[in-house]
Amino acid sequence: MKFIDLVKERYSCKNFDRKQIKKEELDIILEAGRFAPTAKNNQNQRIYVIQSEESLKIIDEETPCRYKAPTVLVIAYDKDNTFTYPGGRYNSGIEDVTIVASHMLLASKSVGVDSCWVNFFDPDKLKDKLKLPENEEIVAMIDLGYASEENEPLENHFKRKDIKDTVQFR
Repeated sequence: MKFIDLVKERYSCKNFDRKQIKKEELDIILEAGRFAPTAKNNQNQRIYVIQSEESLKIIDEETPCRYKAPTVLVIAYDKDNTFTYPGGRYNSGIEDVTIVASHMLLASKSVGVDSCWVNFFDPDKLKDKLKLPENEEIVAMIDLGYASEENEPLENHFKRKDIKDTVQFR
């Protein structure tokens, strides 16, 4: 499959079958995140693979957006291992893990695993409940699994602005 076709076909799954994804598929997804570029190659990402009933219950307490996914990746970064950009206003943490997460979302599609980016949760509460280290900051979660038979992309998924509305040449 051409990369552009993979990008066009990937959508946020909102209704998962409860069947667990295969270890080989998960390994490929995690490797794609591991090879994602990060500022100064700091590799500050911290990925927590949530699959146990106990941990999934914590996810369900913090968001309605698990959609029955059997695996959830909690994506965080080490605040002590970021690159600070010139001017000192920003660091690379959010950017780095967003690139990592994007690689994992596309890798999941490439191996036939459906996914959904989740940001509807309080990161501080989730961090506390999962007992993550103080120096880590949660940015997002990714639901992983196989779409249920009745699942379809949301109607607005296929609506895209014309490229002239989002891209400028100067």
